Amino acid sequence: MSSFDEFDAFEQSSLSARAMAARSTHAPYLDQLNPAQREAVEHLDGPVLMLAGAGTGKTKALTARVVHLLNTGRARPNEILSVTFTNKAAKEMKFRVGNMLGQVVEGMPWMGTFHSICVKLLRRHAELVGLKSNFTILDTDDQLRLLKQLIQAHGIDDKRWPARMLANIIDDWKNRALTPDKVPSGDADAYNHMGPRLYAEYQARLKELNACDFGDLLLHVVTIFQQHGDVLEQYQRWFRYILVDEYQDTNVAQYLWLRLLASAHKNICCVGDDDQSIYGWRGAEVGNILRFEKDFPGAHVVRLEQNYRSTPHILAAASGVIRGNSNRLGKELWTDAQEGERVRLIGHWDGEEEARWVGEEIESMQNGTRGMRAFSLDDMAILVRASHQMRAFEDRFLTIGLPYRVIGGPRFYERMEIRDAMAYFRVVVSPADDLAFERIVNTPKRGLGDKAQQTIQRIARENGVALVDGAALAIEQGAIKGKGAKALGQLVTDLARWGRMTRATVTVESDDDVLEDMAQPMPSTPEVSHVELAQIILDESGYTEMWQNDKTPEAPGRLENLKELVKALENFENLQGFLEHVSLVMDNETDDGGAKVSIMTLHGAKGLEFPAVFLPGWEDGLFPSQRSMDESGVKGLEEERRLAYVGITRAEEVCTISFAGNRRVFGQWQSQMPSRFVDELPEEHVEVLTPPGLYGGGGGFGSASAGYGNSGLETAAAEANVYNSPGWRRLQSRANDRPLSQPRESKSQVIDMTAVSAFSIGERVFHQKFGYGTVAGIEGDKLEITFEKAGTKKVVARFLVAADDVPF
Repeated sequence: MSSFDEFDAFEQSSLSARAMAARSTHAPYLDQLNPAQREAVEHLDGPVLMLAGAGTGKTKALTARVVHLLNTGRARPNEILSVTFTNKAAKEMKFRVGNMLGQVVEGMPWMGTFHSICVKLLRRHAELVGLKSNFTILDTDDQLRLLKQLIQAHGIDDKRWPARMLANIIDDWKNRALTPDKVPSGDADAYNHMGPRLYAEYQARLKELNACDFGDLLLHVVTIFQQHGDVLEQYQRWFRYILVDEYQDTNVAQYLWLRLLASAHKNICCVGDDDQSIYGWRGAEVGNILRFEKDFPGAHVVRLEQNYRSTPHILAAASGVIRGNSNRLGKELWTDAQEGERVRLIGHWDGEEEARWVGEEIESMQNGTRGMRAFSLDDMAILVRASHQMRAFEDRFLTIGLPYRVIGGPRFYERMEIRDAMAYFRVVVSPADDLAFERIVNTPKRGLGDKAQQTIQRIARENGVALVDGAALAIEQGAIKGKGAKALGQLVTDLARWGRMTRATVTVESDDDVLEDMAQPMPSTPEVSHVELAQIILDESGYTEMWQNDKTPEAPGRLENLKELVKALENFENLQGFLEHVSLVMDNETDDGGAKVSIMTLHGAKGLEFPAVFLPGWEDGLFPSQRSMDESGVKGLEEERRLAYVGITRAEEVCTISFAGNRRVFGQWQSQMPSRFVDELPEEHVEVLTPPGLYGGGGGFGSASAGYGNSGLETAAAEANVYNSPGWRRLQSRANDRPLSQPRESKSQVIDMTAVSAFSIGERVFHQKFGYGTVAGIEGDKLEITFEKAGTKKVVARFLVAADDVPF
């Protein structure tokens, strides 16, 4: 049977195109489309770009186009190549096509994801790339195992150069459609200058095993099309019409694959939104959609701009933010819906205050006491930029008994790195906790394999002691030898020392107390706060370093989660109290199938919608992400802005944006600046809820005022003293110090009323973050400073210097 007999067999069994066209002289599905959607559906010949904004019914239009091709007899089912990014989307499209046609759709073999379609193609032509048709597709674990073998063969230190790092590098090359011989010279130093060579050896080994990884599925098919013109021509004839969903998310390999297939007839319709391209970190190239008209001269561009999801205020706010991007095709969303609520903007003192307010607001909205309709918990979602932000909301919701679900990942305390860290804390507090000891004894790797761990368990059982004591006996008896014995001995010693520190911990009242303690002679058992001890445990155990050395994309997020865990300890008197809290709240959490608030990342929210959305943490450095800007510059900033656009457009009726003035960073309070995206919100579509005086103005944090009425954003900002300058100009310098004053409920800041200030009222001073100012008031060691550009602030004296002493 030839490679194309499947097509012939299908043609004989399927309805002919002529018969399908004769079956219906009227197309009711067209009547359900707006003018722009209908234009995109009926323009069947040549390249078409359906530029579909958020909530504009692009799936409806794309499905209708498939039906129209079938209903008009332009194509048989097997002549349509329809590519999606998920199996769920492909299944949904088949279902909708069937509904529109009034029958179950059979025989559409080329509707699916890039990878599922390429598997079919590669099985037909595997021999052209040195494989057999029954090749195996390796999963991630198999891939890493094979790479480790190659790394060890070259004597490379896999701790410094882990296999996962090489896997990510190779995956990136494959996403860029680079075979080993085409890796550019600029990438020659990858993986300690061994990357290209190991890539070539890896590919050769895969052929020997008659295997490929997921990246190969596309790469091999692109190679076949590039090197075998007859095969490409055959598929160009078979695939008369090509449709692509989410085109803005395609990588280079996917882009080349599509261009090759469409280069003959050019009947390709790509649907996407350049303003929602948010996956650059995994290889997506927004440039693919931006240059569509250049790639396909004469392309017909249809803009779907009528939104069926959100209110005019929400759409206007999203449009105002996204206009800040220069690399975009441009469109303006509009809707026939009523105006509804303006986008709400509120600043909070710190992250905990932000979580408290959101919890209270959700309960009020659930009860319908905010002058709006009552919302179900299922109607509301919290969308965060980074997963570590979830901790404050989860803790708050568990405390007040507010049901929630985390979408797209485990809850904070269920994450692997959090469970590992908690296991360390448990063993330190309770050395008899064998389950916790089993979890951490070889995490990070200490050279203790299954045999060594079984030895520890045997000795512990024989002596009737806990595993940690069994480990000490195993070392003493010489039952464990070599590097493993040394590492285990160090762990046992450290656990004992940390245990003594736990029992000697004290509650530190302020950062100044820490400085005073540091100046005293060090006792035999150091007195440190339980927060400091937690960080010491993670650092000295090597657990923090393990993730610092990990080169996977997930590692930075895991480190941020660990920092958030340490931060959570500040609300408890000791480690034991914290562990009890976590155990109790997690034990009380049950899935009763009832309504729940959704918590997820902004990336995970794409494609979803909710009547009410909360967008917390809009602060420069957090959102937009400092890491993204540092690594990718303007390109990274523009992707962050697209992420903000996606977040706002998830909201149907109510959108609330919030930021905190202070957050803990590396155990130190740091004053935060509201996100630059806040500046870009059109003031006429925003209601500012920030209490007057929150940032040092006259109203004070406890002011009863709930908002600014009809005043504009800039005026409101000046009153709240957020920037205190026209246009909300941003202060560029940042300093890692604690906040200029503490939240009202905090006990960690103690004013020393007996302190004699080195400054006097009227004296000019300098602060690293806020610049020059004049002393307006003195309260012990806390000074009230009127800064030239940052307004009035309360500052700890030790963070100031006399203006005359500034060396520049």
